[in-house]
Amino acid sequence: MKKQELIHLHGLLVEIKTRYEMQNDRALDCTDYEATGVYPTSIHRSKTDHQEAVFKLSEKLTEEMEEEIPTPTPS
Repeated sequence: MKKQELIHLHGLLVEIKTRYEMQNDRALDCTDYEATGVYPTSIHRSKTDHQEAVFKLSEKLTEEMEEEIPTPTPS
């Protein structure tokens, strides 16, 4: 993936985070993501930095959304 594509993906994930927080009326604890100090607007940062931020943010979003998925009950 090119750096420009990664930055675009980063921006989309931040938008998903924002909408998810609005929908659930609570802020997500994204301490690991925020500790990277890399945001979609940080275009001067390296591709590797954006990749790390994307991984941390996507992990948090996945973790939060998995909690909402009902577990199937055996018949």
